[in-house]
Amino acid sequence: MSFPIQIKASDVAHEVNEINRKLTEGIENLNRLKDADVDIGSTPKDVIFKLDRLQVYHYKPLVEASKIMKTPLLITPPLINGYEVADLQPDRSLVRNLLNEGIDVYLINWGYPKPADKHLTIDDYVEGYLDECVDVVLDHHGADKLTMLGICQGGTMSTCYSCLHPDKIANLVLTVSPIDFHAYQWTKEQPHVGLMFNMASGVNVDTMVDAVGNVPADQLNVSFLMAAPFNLAVGKYADLIDSLDDKTALLNFLRMEKWLFGGPAAAGAAYRQFIKEFLHGNKLVRGELELGGRKVDMKQLKMPILSIYAERDHLVPPACTVAMKNYVDNKEYSELAIKTGHIGIYTGGASQKILAPAVGKWLREHGA
Repeated sequence: MSFPIQIKASDVAHEVNEINRKLTEGIENLNRLKDADVDIGSTPKDVIFKLDRLQVYHYKPLVEASKIMKTPLLITPPLINGYEVADLQPDRSLVRNLLNEGIDVYLINWGYPKPADKHLTIDDYVEGYLDECVDVVLDHHGADKLTMLGICQGGTMSTCYSCLHPDKIANLVLTVSPIDFHAYQWTKEQPHVGLMFNMASGVNVDTMVDAVGNVPADQLNVSFLMAAPFNLAVGKYADLIDSLDDKTALLNFLRMEKWLFGGPAAAGAAYRQFIKEFLHGNKLVRGELELGGRKVDMKQLKMPILSIYAERDHLVPPACTVAMKNYVDNKEYSELAIKTGHIGIYTGGASQKILAPAVGKWLREHGA
């Protein structure tokens, strides 16, 4: 009787030797690396505005002046992740790719909330900080309107802002942005898709925020990891062995880890409000949301809208993004699907050739 899988001693020895070689070279690579080598957010830029924790960046052009679009673009990242996801490294940078399309790019870095910021609400961020940033960009550029590009939760906030200030928004671009938080159907066949929303549906956010004030970044990271725990908490580190002897691949991995685990805490009141009013209450699409004492009415979104979603997104299921078309009365609403995941839409190799070129083409078609 023989085993169904034949294993040769010579093959085992070769595999063990390869693993030892990779580990040895990997340790040498790690010992030679400095923190400065693992640089993220490195595209050249100027800080044109500071207010409390936030900064507004204006990126230096990468094309000649005659090819730059007249309408500036402001990127609004989420409050719960670092802005560097849009500029992870030179060959995986949404910012750099947009610049190459001739777009004049500005970006908000929300910064890191301090304990005193625990009372900041979504109202403060949208009607206070975001409105101030828009005015700064318009004044700096000498424009009446701008294009707003939202990243994930930043897209939800950009949608709210555009409803309240449509006179300042020429175009609205959303990327993997949740709009209808109840649009997805959680299934046992795909338990990881929408799992984070499903878990958060039962969370007692009042107890959490009352206990910790600002919600720590580590706590936020755990919730993301638990949406696909084996792949995100175990699998990728096992796969790392195959990349340890490749310095370029190792740096790519370390840059992603630096972004993932170097993010900010969430201002307590804003986190509470986002969970209760958006995720639990779904008030944005129900027409029940108020910010700064004003109703957020999605029927005010008359500007051209491009909603971009990731077909393999397990954090923000595509249904939560594309549901937007059900709530806007807008003939200039369009969608773009990219075969990637939630983070891969910004950092994946294939996305580098799709996302920014598509945005650039769409903006040119709409007179930007």
